[in-house]
Parts: sequence; C-alpha cells; structure tokens
Amino acid sequence: MLDTATLIEVIIIIVKAWLLTAIIFSLPMPLTWLERKVAGHIHVRLGPMRVGPHGILQPLADTLKLILKEDIVPDRADRFLFKLAPLIAMIPAFLVFVAIPFGENVTIPFVNREVSLYLSDLNVGILYVLAIGGLGIYGIIFGGWASNSKYALLGGLRSAAQMISYEIALSFACIGVVMMTDTLSLLEMVRAQAGGIHHWNVLYLPIGPVWFVIFIIAALAEMNRIPFDLPEDEGTLASGFHTEYSGMRFSYFMLAEYVAMVSVSVLTVIMFFGGWHPPLDGALFNFVPGIFWFMAKVVAFIYFFMWLRFTLPRYRYDQLMTIGWKILIPLSLVSVLITGLMKI
Repeated sequence: MLDTATLIEVIIIIVKAWLLTAIIFSLPMPLTWLERKVAGHIHVRLGPMRVGPHGILQPLADTLKLILKEDIVPDRADRFLFKLAPLIAMIPAFLVFVAIPFGENVTIPFVNREVSLYLSDLNVGILYVLAIGGLGIYGIIFGGWASNSKYALLGGLRSAAQMISYEIALSFACIGVVMMTDTLSLLEMVRAQAGGIHHWNVLYLPIGPVWFVIFIIAALAEMNRIPFDLPEDEGTLASGFHTEYSGMRFSYFMLAEYVAMVSVSVLTVIMFFGGWHPPLDGALFNFVPGIFWFMAKVVAFIYFFMWLRFTLPRYRYDQLMTIGWKILIPLSLVSVLITGLMKI
C-alpha cells in the first residue's frame, strides 16, 4: 500500500499529465487560426473572417468537418499500416513533452503546496527528446508505403532521406550546448542561463549563434515545414505521404506537425534563449512569473516559423540534400572541434 504522501504525488503527476495532454491536443486549433491570419496579413488579405469575429471559430468548423468527413482507405492499401501510421506520427510528438520543463516550482493557492512545472527532470533529457522525436518519422514512412500510391511513396522516401540528413546536424547542435553546459538535463540547461540575456547560450557560448543557426535550419527540416516540406510538396506530389488520407486520420498528421513546431520552439527557448528567465535581472523583470516569459518566447518562435512558411520558396530536393550533407554537417563538425578546443 502507498502511504498518503506518495499517493498524493502520484495523483499530482497524473493530473499534470492529463492537463498537459489536453493543452497539447487542443493547441493546433488556435495555431491553425493564427497561421491563416499570419498568411493573410503577409499576403495583404484578411484571412478567415466568416465564422465568428475575425474567423475565431473557424478551427471549430474545421474540426467538425474533419470528424464528419468520410474515412477513405484505398482498395489496395495495407489497411493495418495505413490506419496505424497517423498514430505512430502523432504519439511521439506528445511523448517529447514528458521531459520538457516549463518553469520552476509554483505554489498552489489555498492548499499551499508546491508543484513542479514539469513531469520529469530526466538527467538525459535532451537524449530522450532526440530519441523519441525521431520515432515520428516512421509514421510518415509507413503512411507513404501503406497508401499504395506513387505520390505517397515518394513523399515517404523523401522524408526518410531528409530525416537521416538533418537529424545528424540537429544532434550536433545539441552536442555543442551540452559540451559547454556540462549537462544533459533540460532543467539544468535553463538554470545555467540565469542572470540576464548575456548568460543565454545564444550569446554566452563561444560560437552560440552558429549552433543556433544550425539547430534552427535542421529543426525546420525535421518539422517538414517550408522551405523544407519536400515530403508533402503540393506542387509535385499532391500532398505527398498523406495524399490518400482523409478525415481524422489526416488531422492526426497535421496535429503531429503543429505539436512538433511547438516542441521545437520550446527546445529553442530552453537551449539557447534562457528558458523562463527574463532578459534582464531586476526587480521589474523578476516580478513577472517565469512561465509568462517562457510562453512569450515560445510564441515568438512559433510566429517566426509561420512567417518563414509564407516568405521563403521551397528548395529542390537536390538542394535539400546539399544543404544537409555538404554545409550543415561539415559546419557542425568544425563547430564541435572549435568548441572542444575552447573547452580545453
């Protein structure tokens, strides 16, 4: 039998897990509206306007449409893998958040109990995130293979090559931060950046801006976002790996993409931009709770990724491979060497 204190801790962890899952699962709804509004303003148009004030209820209408839409499975598709693929793509995107901290401990009013703003402080947190995050690619590959479609198969093959190419550079960018902070824990990485903007890794590390640029470019490719959305490529592959998907199965792929964008934004803030620490160390800035600083930075990077989508053109496939193998990987290897020499 569990004692009372242990039972309370277990209940708190379960509640935090359900709350985090609910928040993450609902995030794509406001993000789709925001992205369409960003696209509208960049294109000098209004974006969604008809459903609710300024189209604020458009995500609810889209969700209802996807729920009611017919779920079509091609006749010659591998039915088991076809149905399993969206779940394989979606579940790892959620599991990443097990090791991501959103702040230090907070005190719950009335009950006067401290609760941590994370599920688990893993001492190998960054390795866990990279390992689990890389599993989502199997959903894309299985979806492309199981659809029995040329376009879907090409999208899946592109995604496999893209993942191999840019996962290496992404891992090297994380290694650079680990070498200088001497920790694999994401919580300890944030704590090491306390004291103001000059302590953030993007400026504090000897070649911090280089590591940041490598990380952002590789992360864009891992998210399959423009200018690296070659697995979808509506212009030539008719949506690529999810061409044959409809209804809620299609929405699972989109859900995984938006959650991946949020997780990359969170990782960028944690590793390079001080996490929940304010830009200046003073009474005025410390008065604002850390979670608000954290969310403000994350929202800024989400907007940045949306802005890139409607600003940059799509690369050709050979250009994608060239950037990965001939530029990012050699640059990351040289950066590891430089960081190691500086560490000595």
